[in-house]
Amino acid sequence: MTKKAGAETVSDVNGESKLKKHSLSDKIANQQAQLNNAGLLRRRQALTPIEGESVGFSLNGRDYLNFSSNDYLGLSQAPQLLESLNTSAKKYGVGSGSSPLVTGYSEAHAHLEQALCQITGHEAGLLFCSGFSANAALMKTLFGSGDTVIADKLVHASIIDGLRGSKATFIRFLHNDIQSANRLIAKYSPQAVITESIFSMDGDMAPLEALSSSCKRNDTWLIVDDAHGFGIQAALSSYVPASAELADVQVVTFGKALGCQGAAILGSQALIDFLVSNARDYIYSTALSPANASVALAAVEMTKGANTRALTLADNIDYFKRACALANIGLTESITPIQPLIIGDVDKTVSIAQQLRASGIWVGAIRPPTVPKGSARLRITITALHTHDEIDKLVSALTLTLG
Repeated sequence: MTKKAGAETVSDVNGESKLKKHSLSDKIANQQAQLNNAGLLRRRQALTPIEGESVGFSLNGRDYLNFSSNDYLGLSQAPQLLESLNTSAKKYGVGSGSSPLVTGYSEAHAHLEQALCQITGHEAGLLFCSGFSANAALMKTLFGSGDTVIADKLVHASIIDGLRGSKATFIRFLHNDIQSANRLIAKYSPQAVITESIFSMDGDMAPLEALSSSCKRNDTWLIVDDAHGFGIQAALSSYVPASAELADVQVVTFGKALGCQGAAILGSQALIDFLVSNARDYIYSTALSPANASVALAAVEMTKGANTRALTLADNIDYFKRACALANIGLTESITPIQPLIIGDVDKTVSIAQQLRASGIWVGAIRPPTVPKGSARLRITITALHTHDEIDKLVSALTLTLG
């Protein structure tokens, strides 16, 4: 708002005079109606988990087998993590009480950051309450209007939103196409290249070693969103995990394989010090609960090495893919817990998901804009807690619904 000589001139963000006021209620109603007509309206449903280490939950009095969870190792229900939460809550309380730069940063946070650095080889870490906030804060704080960033076509919404807010020049290369990335690096000489390690909707793995080599040759940072890769490396025989050796910056989240809550940005000490001083999302947010930090630390310890849960996960993924092959169900080449079944049409995808639910199987129907138009899909996720019998029920239900 600009004031001139006792009068007020009201302008929008582009400096243009606003002549007519619109109703926010009408705006909301119209947009919701458009989404509903397109079959893209999103709704929440309050689920009741089945107690114990189980993949089941109930809704409206009916039980379902859950094949939509990102809790790949089943750690959210692990007795060790439940005990850690209980013990740390008694020690620290259930909240941090303030932002990290006031009194919200505790030894529990420091211990978790140190453990993450020991595993990945990075110098320092910074904790956030979610992966979205970590990615968005990193993008908005690190980059500005004079910077150029190249990112994989399918990077997460949090990265896209953060880059848009940063005002940096943002260019995308073809998904997992190292030649496309190299062409853009040579043409634009970017400050950074961004990718995910394992892509959340496709389950495929980025060519991290090739991207890292290209970035190093061109004095360009490589930033890896490791949300779906961190913690499951022992389950993937051909997977090269993100680390300081490959990536200048690595974002890990705790809500997937670690089964809890929160996220961390890992990088050089100089980067973390810069973010502490400048990242508004970090400075002005209440810190992650120290109890949650302790639980995440316990989860990190459980994922080290060839642990039993990782080996079970690997076996379940292989079993599911072999069962689908025998049933002539066409999957992608993903070898990760994320097993998309591409349907294409939005209405058909939703219909198949509803038929599966009628048979007691819960699978997510993923539609645009989460995925590109024409690639609506069932996003099936396999976990260490699934049994072969439960996987057989899923495959049988898929065979029936797909016709």
